[in-house]
Amino acid sequence: MESAATDTDTAQPHAPTLAEATRVWARIGVLSFGGPAAQIALMHREIVDERGWLTEQQFLNALSFCMFLPGPEAMQLATYSGWRLHGTIGGLIAGLLFVLPGAAVILALGTVYAYLGDVPLVSALFLGVKATVVLIVVEALLRVAKKALSGVAHWIIAALAFIGIFFLALPFPLIIAAAAAYGFIFARSSDDSGSNAEVRSGGSLGGTLTTIAVWLSIWVLPLALVGLLSPSPVLADIGFFFSKLAVVTFGGAYAVLAYMAQDVVNQFGWLSAGEMMDGLGLAETTPGPLILVTEFVGFLAAFREGGFALGLVGALVALWATFAPCFLWIFAGAPFIDWIGAQPRLKAALSAISAAVVGVILNLTIWFALHVFFTAVEAKKSGPLVLWTPELASLDWRAVLLSAVCAVLLFRLHWDLMRVLAVASAGGAALVFAVG
Repeated sequence: MESAATDTDTAQPHAPTLAEATRVWARIGVLSFGGPAAQIALMHREIVDERGWLTEQQFLNALSFCMFLPGPEAMQLATYSGWRLHGTIGGLIAGLLFVLPGAAVILALGTVYAYLGDVPLVSALFLGVKATVVLIVVEALLRVAKKALSGVAHWIIAALAFIGIFFLALPFPLIIAAAAAYGFIFARSSDDSGSNAEVRSGGSLGGTLTTIAVWLSIWVLPLALVGLLSPSPVLADIGFFFSKLAVVTFGGAYAVLAYMAQDVVNQFGWLSAGEMMDGLGLAETTPGPLILVTEFVGFLAAFREGGFALGLVGALVALWATFAPCFLWIFAGAPFIDWIGAQPRLKAALSAISAAVVGVILNLTIWFALHVFFTAVEAKKSGPLVLWTPELASLDWRAVLLSAVCAVLLFRLHWDLMRVLAVASAGGAALVFAVG
């Protein structure tokens, strides 16, 4: 029996059926607000804490692996978790259900935006949601830190990762690579154990090459066909541009957005800078990965060339180019994650990455809290240092109040997250329309 199956069986009272798992993936997809930190926290709660479908170590190993890949790490983590439980079909269901609810909402809001140019009702409804998301991110930080920071070295790595990304704006891949290199080089020889030889890779060279060929074809061929048959070159441009992003941008949604915004606005002229920020705002206040902003960009770029029908195809092309590669990375690499986690040096590298992730989540926690509680936040530079500074007069007392109420409901009264989000959304809309 393979080690992966043995570990999973001992970690859970019963293996979930595909139908049971599908219901949970659908729930996660609907509730996955707030970016990668909150989404990872939600998955941790659902599949590790509450159901025990993955062990803590399996979850952290997979998270570290996904953080090292290009693309949205939370969606890739969901895909791996589904694969772990039910193979390829489980991975497809988990990954698609993580993306599709938010994609549907983004398409609807993008359509409204294209015709009306503003969505104030959405901002009102999701004010409370964003206030709740801050709490989910904090919970993610505490839970991951508790498990990932097992020694002084890991605390130092987390602190340096936070300083590097928050104050120095160092590239995320550099931070992760540095942590992995430290863990690999300075792995303790005492970490070696005879049991490591018993953990076999679940994949083979032939099987891996076949998986790569199949999913590379699934990714590229439809985009090439659309480019050849489309009467407008914008669809080919969208497919190529977002496929390139899927390969070269590491570090999740924020890294992608930093790279994407300049080309979308300056090189292609698909959106203005203000429209780009509006798209990010919509993606932040809807379920699903923040990288769904690529769908918004693809829709508007094509909409302006040929109306709604072309815009719909542009949105689908952007989605395909963004997320099809994620299935390639995961299905090719997933069989090796347990094996990687069992090798002393590779395990130490993954542990160091997990520690660095704590610093990254702390960065996202502070960044997100600042942008939820203050309406004006400026990045001030002084030499190599960058400091996100809020304008104190722009404090949004409504968001603070809603966050405090939701903290009581979530942490004190232990309400279900869906109930808290419903109350927060209704409360946010009531506050916006009652007092402005």
